[in-house]
Amino acid sequence: MSAAFTDDEILAGRRLFERPWTFLKGVPSLEFLPPAGGIEIAFAGRSNVGKSSLINALVRQNGLARTSNTPGRTQELNFFVTEHVPLTVVDMPGYGFAKAPKEKVEAWTELVFAYLQGRATLARVYLLIDARHGIKPVDEEILSMLDVAAVSYQIVLTKLDKLTEAARPKIIAATETALSKHPAAYPGIIATSSEKGIGVDHLRAAIARLLAERSGA
Repeated sequence: MSAAFTDDEILAGRRLFERPWTFLKGVPSLEFLPPAGGIEIAFAGRSNVGKSSLINALVRQNGLARTSNTPGRTQELNFFVTEHVPLTVVDMPGYGFAKAPKEKVEAWTELVFAYLQGRATLARVYLLIDARHGIKPVDEEILSMLDVAAVSYQIVLTKLDKLTEAARPKIIAATETALSKHPAAYPGIIATSSEKGIGVDHLRAAIARLLAERSGA
């Protein structure tokens, strides 16, 4: 089912992302990771699923995360922070198809897997799925890896505006069915469109709820 939030959680999410967020650093390999502290949330998904666009919509800053029509543009782990909040947002390289040499794609993939499996401060992965296509075999590989690594993750559908109103409940139901094989997934699907702003408040609320839970608020 779709994730549900209280009015207070919606408000907390809006306040969390009204503040200015800045780019901290890009990490091409694990040796360059910033010092662990606070909590981190990571956005993962197939190339061109709309990660950077959704992050920009999340923080209301169009130019924060670099967007491109070319799959594979994000080649590093990109870290974003804001002052006085113990939260870091991580934009991960897309997996799957990318217009890049095979060895470079393999290097990105290795970086993603190593980060997901070994970062103690990683509180949740938001796994983005294109609503037009649903969960693909390459996504299933990531889901299985997250299950094994015991990393908390939640599904976020993107580009919901590309579907008709009638088709939207169907893709949500199909995604729920696919997730039934992955009991480790955090309950509730967040359906979004960064272009139209659909569901972005719910994503902000989900992050605010996680931050409150982890900080004991």
